[in-house]
Amino acid sequence: MNISLYELAAEFRETAATLADMDLPPEVVADTLESISLPIEQKAGQVAAFIRNLEATADQIKAAEKQMADRRKAMENRAASVKEYLRTNMAACGMTKIDHPLFKISLRDNPESVVIDDERQIPVDYLRQPEPPAPTPDKTLIKQAIKDGFDVPGAHLARSQRLEIK
Repeated sequence: MNISLYELAAEFRETAATLADMDLPPEVVADTLESISLPIEQKAGQVAAFIRNLEATADQIKAAEKQMADRRKAMENRAASVKEYLRTNMAACGMTKIDHPLFKISLRDNPESVVIDDERQIPVDYLRQPEPPAPTPDKTLIKQAIKDGFDVPGAHLARSQRLEIK
């Protein structure tokens, strides 16, 4: 029968509570709890191995995503390069339109666009002023202030736990 870590932990807590209510020597309580902690340790090891497996799979997926993104970018760059090659050669031949059985290829004029020759010469009236970023709490400064004994309304220090598998 496969018992979950949750069930083993509940059983351990229940046994510990039962033993605490009994008038037993501390050595007996410790030995009993130690004997039932072995399955918990084994199950925890299995769960940790499963975590490692999930993390390894996630790393492999991330690497595959990067490879696919790199390949997509290479294909896009290659397509743009070949497209420019075709455009340049059609223009060099004075051709503006080619009727092919599969495609209609034509050179078209783009709409006018502004070319900035020297940004420093542009009058201020024609410059955009970006919005400044909204203020955000400086957690490092707040942490130090609280450690130094100051009260910072709206903030407090808290310590959490993390699981480390080495």
